[in-house]
Amino acid sequence: MTDENLEENTVALVTGANKGLGRETARRLAGQGWLVFLAARDRVRGERAVAELAGAGLRVELVELDVTSDESVAAAAEAVSARAGRLDVLVNNAGVGGPRLGPADMDAAALQSLYEVNVFGHVRVTHALLPLLRRSDHPRIVMVSSALASLTYAGDPARPESGFLSLGYASSKTALNMIVSQYARALPGFKVNAADPGNPATDMNHHTGLHTVEEAAEPVIRLATLGREGPTGGFFDRNGPVPW
Repeated sequence: MTDENLEENTVALVTGANKGLGRETARRLAGQGWLVFLAARDRVRGERAVAELAGAGLRVELVELDVTSDESVAAAAEAVSARAGRLDVLVNNAGVGGPRLGPADMDAAALQSLYEVNVFGHVRVTHALLPLLRRSDHPRIVMVSSALASLTYAGDPARPESGFLSLGYASSKTALNMIVSQYARALPGFKVNAADPGNPATDMNHHTGLHTVEEAAEPVIRLATLGREGPTGGFFDRNGPVPW
């Protein structure tokens, strides 16, 4: 089978995809003719998003998935296996911003709640779907990170990230970046990368972000559609590599 035919038959799953960046990512990937599983925690919202995208002629199917639940993730993996038999692209997009607390006010319970989604959720989903990804001839994993994860940016007073204090969210994304690095080195043949979508206007920031979801989706789409010679174990935004 040629690379072109492989891409035409690509199967992808996007978490947190009933709205915002996740929905735009699902729309763009399905727009390439892919079969995209739109994963959403809320079935009603997920069904609404799928109906809208399918109504536009896109191959999108709903998978109910709560990244904090072992049972939900296992059921989603079984559903994808039954429907498609494999998975070529996993986009771990689901995430939360956490409480708006300064570092001195952030306690362990609040941090644990945020990590449950932004860190453990990504690992839970990836671990459950690895058997399906291993069946792919060209598996790709994209973790949606943030420029706030960059220790280089945080230590540079000239960068806006340096002045943004967010112990929970920023540290969860930094942890996620190391998880990307670990997976990339442990999974030969896979393309595993982190995407910085910038600051999209979504529900997470009450639509105060600087970028549209279309702009924010660009690095995610680029990493999800990497060719066989593409990079792995990297961190990228719309303009190219982001320093760790």
